[in-house]
Amino acid sequence: MADYKISDIYQGGYSSLKPQYGDIFTGYRMNPGSFGMTTDPRTANVLQDVSSKLSSGAKHIEVSAVSPAVFDAIPDQQLKELKRLSKLTGVDISMHGPIAEPSGLTEHGFSESNREAVERQMFSAVKRGHEINPDGNIPITFHSSAVPFAGNIPQKGKEPEETMIINTQTGSIHKIPLKERFFPGEEGKRNIPVEIKKINDEQWTENLDQLRSHAEIGTESIESSMATKLISEQEKKAGKDWSKDEEQMRTLFNKGALYLNSSYNSLQQLFDSAYQRVPEVEKQKIQNFFKEVDERARKIKQDTKSVESVQLRKEIIDKGVELLKDLPAPQTYANLEDFAKEKTVETFSNIALKSYKEFKDKSPIISVENPPAGVIFSTGEDLKNMIEKAREKFVEKAVKDGINETTAKEAADKLLGVTWDVGHINMLRKFGYENKEIIGQTEKVAPLVKHVHLSDNFGYEHTELPMGMGNVPIKEIMEKLGKNGFDARKIVEAAAWWEHFKAPPFKETLEAFGSPIYGMNMAPYWNQGAGFQQNYFSGYGMMLPQMNYETFGAGFSRLPTELGGQRGGAEGSRMSGRGME
Repeated sequence: MADYKISDIYQGGYSSLKPQYGDIFTGYRMNPGSFGMTTDPRTANVLQDVSSKLSSGAKHIEVSAVSPAVFDAIPDQQLKELKRLSKLTGVDISMHGPIAEPSGLTEHGFSESNREAVERQMFSAVKRGHEINPDGNIPITFHSSAVPFAGNIPQKGKEPEETMIINTQTGSIHKIPLKERFFPGEEGKRNIPVEIKKINDEQWTENLDQLRSHAEIGTESIESSMATKLISEQEKKAGKDWSKDEEQMRTLFNKGALYLNSSYNSLQQLFDSAYQRVPEVEKQKIQNFFKEVDERARKIKQDTKSVESVQLRKEIIDKGVELLKDLPAPQTYANLEDFAKEKTVETFSNIALKSYKEFKDKSPIISVENPPAGVIFSTGEDLKNMIEKAREKFVEKAVKDGINETTAKEAADKLLGVTWDVGHINMLRKFGYENKEIIGQTEKVAPLVKHVHLSDNFGYEHTELPMGMGNVPIKEIMEKLGKNGFDARKIVEAAAWWEHFKAPPFKETLEAFGSPIYGMNMAPYWNQGAGFQQNYFSGYGMMLPQMNYETFGAGFSRLPTELGGQRGGAEGSRMSGRGME
């Protein structure tokens, strides 16, 4: 009657014979041999943790060394033992390297020394990962970014309201609003490049105006006091005291000298900034200026306090200001994402090339993972562009080092790729995006994918459940990844399941992907397993309290007659017409 189905009340009914049986089944069927599990990221005793997980039947284990402190606490001896254990059991081992910011950015800004330190830290992880599998290409995953403040994903259907910029001279980071312009000649929607250009132009104009202003004050003060200054110095040498007027002129001259000195220092800084950041064609003008003033600048440095040095400063400033005002504004401020991309490409290309030089064809694979959506390089498109740039940089550097270009390209394609985390990209939902966009980002990055991380969530928090327990469109994602995704190791990251349910997520993963129970790729499947058990222990736990089994046993005969058994009860039955008591 109505929507009544046997499967609604008893999982052992005929519905379990259907291949699509089970509410956790995602609709995408995978062989059990392609799944792997991670070690507990909180422990450095990875040998014990790997050993305990081998009993699950997983063919791949990933050493999850995401915490730099925990990673450094793993003894080398354990990694060597993992190599032996891997050979003994036939289990492949991969590694998740420490989470660090490859661009060198921190919340306090950027420094090249910090980027180099992170690069050394990551390369250390590559070398230690190679200990586990020195005869093969062990995949080592690194996050593409670890700075959550730098992302710039707008809410769906809306333009971004602000963006992050960086001062490329000081490394300081700033947040700026994006404005819609209405003034005639400047009308337009919010535009990041336009806003950054305006900031650079305004900063350059302000610096030039300040330089001019100080130079004018200094020049005026010196010109009005120069004659008196020279006379009073001669009289002082002759033993005469300065008059009150002479004292005032001397003070005025010193004031002018201070302003000119400040202007001269500003001029040097502006020329340094311009020389590093203006187009190449403008650099020639600056070089010509440097040659013209070279002799005077060296005289100033020999005696900074003489009257002659003051005059020389004035001459250099006059010529310098004329040149600077005709130069385009240097791009001191840059888009933070563009800057981070350049530095991140530098880091990953360096790591891959160092690895290739040291280990050749047995070098570990540098597999870069998309972080939770909202962080820079968290979309498929951004990650794809960054990896392609890193491969190009790898080839460029390799050729300079004497490596054949064809060989370098093959090595770059092999050793630099993507770890696609399906749970991380699902977090686009909190920005208003839906399955279509999530699947679209997967399609863009698919050709570069070498490794897959599996975790489910509901798109808002970085929870990690077994697949089929959230709303990650995993069937469509795996179909878009195609052969790359099918062949890749698929590592189950289900920290939330471990934390709250205190059980391995491997069985649930096999159910979610309808993996075959036996070695043949055919029915029965794991998603049918609960129905085939045909007892009260099927599903997600005991359906009746333990007292029920102690009182009535495991069969039906000892149940009260009201429930279909033979035991005396309330003398009623389902057929008597009266309610059960």
